[in-house]
Amino acid sequence: MNPNNLHIAEIWVYLSGSPLFALILTLTAYQIGSYLYQKTDKYPLANPVAIAVIVVAVVLNLVDMPYQKYFEGAQFVHFLLGTATVSLAVPIYRGIAVLKTRLVPLMIALLCGGVVSIVSAVGIATLMGADAAIIGAFYPKSVTAPIAMGVAERLGVSPTLTAVFAVITGILGAMLGSSILNFLGMKAWWQRGFAMGVAAHGIGTSRAFAVHPEAGTYASLAMGLHGIAGALLIPFLKNYL
Repeated sequence: MNPNNLHIAEIWVYLSGSPLFALILTLTAYQIGSYLYQKTDKYPLANPVAIAVIVVAVVLNLVDMPYQKYFEGAQFVHFLLGTATVSLAVPIYRGIAVLKTRLVPLMIALLCGGVVSIVSAVGIATLMGADAAIIGAFYPKSVTAPIAMGVAERLGVSPTLTAVFAVITGILGAMLGSSILNFLGMKAWWQRGFAMGVAAHGIGTSRAFAVHPEAGTYASLAMGLHGIAGALLIPFLKNYL
């Protein structure tokens, strides 16, 4: 065997067993997704998060790395979810003046959207015969992932499973939301943005900003308010469903 190949193999074995590999993989995968998103002129189906998930899943399968090992490195990114949660105060603060002018319709939309997201997901899962762990993880799945994981812990369900459902919800919302809103004939940017923020939280908000700044502003406001309302009300709502 070529000594150089052996040397490279030894380096690969070292890197694949290091937490640093998982961190580099995560950041690189998202960079690839972001690059393709920009190259396709921000085409909704080329969502950078969806691409990053696929890239990470493929690589982990190729190198036969278990999720627990991957998370040892990815936890550095996971740690930043706490910071992201606190930063939700920023769009709420900036949107207070706007919120006062449209308080009634926005609060009705927030409550209706939050309730429908829970009832529809839990109802479908129940009708399909899903077990209690899956059904429980569906309750907070439409709240932004950092808060959803905290709510899941309060409910006694898997935060990891909840995070998976939250990310899938955000990805689907970002990919399909604009088309659905177009089909419904919704034209006002503040309405479109608020709907995206309630239904698809952070990933949907990112998509809303890519479409129009006003839509992004209202989406970030909706995401923050939905997170607060979800953290307070979902544990109580679960007792009645």
